[in-house]
Amino acid sequence: MPYTITLSGAVCQHYYGKCPYISLGLGYVEGVTHDYVRHGTTTLFAALDIASGNVLTQCKSRHRHQEFLAFLRHIDANVPEGLDVHLVVDNYATHKHAKVKKWLSARPHYHVHYTPTYSSWLNQVEIWFNIITQKAIRRGTFRSVKDLVNKIQLFVDQYNKDSKPFMWTATADSILAKLKRLCQGIAGTGHYDGDVVAGGLRTRLLFTG
Repeated sequence: MPYTITLSGAVCQHYYGKCPYISLGLGYVEGVTHDYVRHGTTTLFAALDIASGNVLTQCKSRHRHQEFLAFLRHIDANVPEGLDVHLVVDNYATHKHAKVKKWLSARPHYHVHYTPTYSSWLNQVEIWFNIITQKAIRRGTFRSVKDLVNKIQLFVDQYNKDSKPFMWTATADSILAKLKRLCQGIAGTGHYDGDVVAGGLRTRLLFTG
């Protein structure tokens, strides 16, 4: 029985000021107070179970192969036994380190799938990263990195109580149609003759206006 999870990592920055962000108003844009302070960052590793929508996370001080290996061990300790585990990751060098490959080769039930270059949007965990960014991190103020990590964990705990799997809604035809409009806009001539790479698949397109 397969068990598919998508993995990624992101750097989250701690920001703290005397007051929250200055709201958007007539004649001026949203901003921050002049005395805000950046005290550091944390790297958020996340693994999304695409069947249930549950998310497994860890915050680390850095994003090296050592931290990634520690996160893989964390995943291994939480995945039910007897399952083939499919990992969907991007082409970041950390994910291809020799020690990472050695760890994976010792566990033949783990299968790694790399998203094509410039196609990280295919990884569904990126949708979750957008959600936590919008709802818990962006425009937030945190007194310390520890406070930031605690707020992230609180969000994850609440999210997993009512998590649902993400469903693809765009069809291949709708994606290619959007590419057609983009290419026409770039060319500015009403026609475009060239190759387009979508999701790692190279397609020869001939559009005429």
